[in-house]
Amino acid sequence: MARQTASPLLFNSFYMKAEDHFRIGSVLKTKGLKGELQIYVDFDGIEAIKFNAVFIDIAGKMIPYFVSSIKYLQKNNAYLNLEDVDTIEKASALVKRDIYLPNKLKPKRKKSEFTLNDVEGFIAIDETHGELGEILTVQEYPQQLIATVQYKNKEVLFPLNLEIIKGIDVEGGEIYIDLPEGLLDIYLEG
Repeated sequence: MARQTASPLLFNSFYMKAEDHFRIGSVLKTKGLKGELQIYVDFDGIEAIKFNAVFIDIAGKMIPYFVSSIKYLQKNNAYLNLEDVDTIEKASALVKRDIYLPNKLKPKRKKSEFTLNDVEGFIAIDETHGELGEILTVQEYPQQLIATVQYKNKEVLFPLNLEIIKGIDVEGGEIYIDLPEGLLDIYLEG
């Protein structure tokens, strides 16, 4: 007897929120006609995590899917088969969606393994403008990391790179930056 697809009804006893999960990648495209998905994996060490279900963000809701199989290719690519996603039509609906795992599966890191992804929740302090606020999200794009803060009631995005970051106080939860001239003005003028 085949296992039922993980559906929101099976998880009715608790509400699935995005903050209870961590992003491991996104669906790039379909592969073949039987629902296989090619995914971009941007979470280092995913191969070491044992999981049998993933959550896909659909319209702001974390929808669970059981994993039939996952094959890791090169560093950031894998093929993913999900139970009950067995046609190209079902798979196409998942393209360009983010994939998550529950926070309880996230490996604990030592302080020596600190990365820029870990600055979420830190206070961003600019050399010119002073305190900008708490970093709400750090999003990883193929070319760079982008941080988001709420500054003067506007959402402000800035890259996390060696030119901008001037220092990080891991213990104090602060990151010192020097934003390019005019970057804040672009957000505040709108």
